[in-house]
Amino acid sequence: MTNLPLDATDRALLALLRENARTPVAELARSLKLSRTTVQSRIERLERQRVVVGYTVVVPEAAEAALVRAHIFITVAPRQSAAIEQALRRIPEVRVLQSVSGPFDLIAVVAAQSIGELDALIDRIGALDGVERTTSAIVLSTRIAR
Repeated sequence: MTNLPLDATDRALLALLRENARTPVAELARSLKLSRTTVQSRIERLERQRVVVGYTVVVPEAAEAALVRAHIFITVAPRQSAAIEQALRRIPEVRVLQSVSGPFDLIAVVAAQSIGELDALIDRIGALDGVERTTSAIVLSTRIAR
């Protein structure tokens, strides 16, 4: 991503795209009170600058209501982060992996079909070479998702 500053219009455009990345440019332009070509140019510039890297699918929580979601806090042995990251990339239940500061090194956001599958997944992650410890928290509900 570039270090160029974003102006208020860029931030407003990004907020609208976060809500619905498929919003037609004409509708974005109306919301921002700008011309369609200006909004299109801004989107293209943000993509070139890698501020907007891609568009994704967001599955509504209701569609995955039966899944058990959890955050798995992972403590990693020294110099093992890269290998653990590669191993976690191969586990489809791992939806997000974040590197964090504090008592843990990584947080894996996971989704499993059942508590039993979540238990097995936590054991699988804990058994990876270089994982010293895991602690998990089951997600009860999502209050804000942007």
